Amino acid sequence: MHQALYRKWRPQTFDDVCGQEHITSILRYEAEHRAFSHAYLFCGSRGTGKTTCAKILAKVVNCESPVNGNPCGKCEACKAIDSGAATDVLEMDAASNNGVDNIRDIRDEVVYSPAMLRYRVYIIDEVHMLSASAFNALLKTLEEPPEHVVFILATTELQKLPATIISRCQRFDFRRISTEHLMARLAYIAKEENIVLHTDAARMLAKLAQGGMRDAISLLELCAGGDREVTPETVEQAVGLTGRDAMLTTVHAVAERNYDALFGQIDEVVRSSKDLSVFWQDLISLYRDILVIKTTQSAASYLDLTDHETEQLLAAAKLFRKETLLYHCKLLEDAFFAMQKANSVKRIVAEMTLVRMCDEALDDSAEAMLSRIAKLEEQIATGRFALQRSEAASTVNEVQPSREAPEAEQSSATKPPAEAATSVQTPAAPPKMSAPAPAQPEANKRVLRPLRNWMEVVERIGRSAQMDASFVKNARAYAMENGTVVVRFENSFSMQMMERDDSRDRLRAALSTVLRREVGDRQLLMEVAGRTQDPSVIDEILDACEED
Repeated sequence: MHQALYRKWRPQTFDDVCGQEHITSILRYEAEHRAFSHAYLFCGSRGTGKTTCAKILAKVVNCESPVNGNPCGKCEACKAIDSGAATDVLEMDAASNNGVDNIRDIRDEVVYSPAMLRYRVYIIDEVHMLSASAFNALLKTLEEPPEHVVFILATTELQKLPATIISRCQRFDFRRISTEHLMARLAYIAKEENIVLHTDAARMLAKLAQGGMRDAISLLELCAGGDREVTPETVEQAVGLTGRDAMLTTVHAVAERNYDALFGQIDEVVRSSKDLSVFWQDLISLYRDILVIKTTQSAASYLDLTDHETEQLLAAAKLFRKETLLYHCKLLEDAFFAMQKANSVKRIVAEMTLVRMCDEALDDSAEAMLSRIAKLEEQIATGRFALQRSEAASTVNEVQPSREAPEAEQSSATKPPAEAATSVQTPAAPPKMSAPAPAQPEANKRVLRPLRNWMEVVERIGRSAQMDASFVKNARAYAMENGTVVVRFENSFSMQMMERDDSRDRLRAALSTVLRREVGDRQLLMEVAGRTQDPSVIDEILDACEED
């Protein structure tokens, strides 16, 4: 019968365990000095070697002639444990045996001496699945077991274990295995199994495993099925991935607002029978890498990329601001959760999200506004906005003389002939040169700045008067330089209702509380939107940027 590669190549000694030297070194030292603990706790993510180290430890505590802290694998004890004939090594899955009765059976058995080995070893996998009563039944036995008993607990969710259990064990935290260790192990297994494995394909498998050796070996066996050569294309076809080039094409299409390319990319993923959720996860991962490169100085220490991939991401990072990347990541994350809830409309969710990513004006969220403000600040800092306004002013000055010329011709045409002849024969005196008068600001020009916390004012009014809150909810409030607050209503009816004494006083009180200053009756001005021609400075800037 065929044996899975991850079982066939399971490490038999501590030296064969990859990426966990901080744990195996301590276990080897304890084995060399025969100084074993009565209880061990192995915690970490899946596929990092917890069960493997537990089985090696079970052998080394019973090995008759350990070698450098590793089991010899040749004595009767090691052979019995490897074959599964040793009744003194008991492995229990707490996911299916999580009741208090199962723990009571263990508590009753530990008093008996081992039948054929030196120690009786209990390996409890997924120990976090035990019930509360089972944990309570295990406490006393785990704290003071007989000298011939060793407990080894393994879990992927340490936070679910009671503190009383953790404090009674010698705890070891298994880390995720690095990409280099995974690639080296995959290359070794592929060589022994006569599998042609390309380096780029090994890197892809290592990244997909996310630090788990078991997942990496299982993916290698999947991609090598049918005696195929394992290439990056083979990995993409077997796992259902979309190439990194396609991901970068999508990113560039978002930056260029190329809607045809975006819809074409989604259509290609759907037609190729690939899972759209996998494509979305790859896109989120790519955006994460771009964000790391955009925000850090030493991205190479955080990202596992080749030189070519790093150059590609550097070029992509220049297309976006940090605020825009955060906005895109938020949209991608929300869309991914929506895809998980509605499988039938994954394509619609993906297409709508990509369209929103292309234009922040389609979204009124805080992230979208932050991206638009960042664009505005950049234009002001680089002088682009000032240049646009100066060009507009020069255009007005150029057009103005052309409007006055017809009026001069018309006035000369309407003069009597004698006056016309006199005006033609008498040369005009040269105009007296004088310095142009500096432009004076309009005396009645008001500078209005929107109140950012207007909705807080509406909320305070609604606590005591819901009707007044409905009148001011859709209004807009501005602050002038002299401290006057201008409130613009959508219609005259709402303004008339708020001009009542009690409503006006309620509005002034809310403004005074929010603005943290006294707003007098003369400092509150009410208007109807559309009847005034006082533009806001912020509105002018935003309108100019939207036109750009």
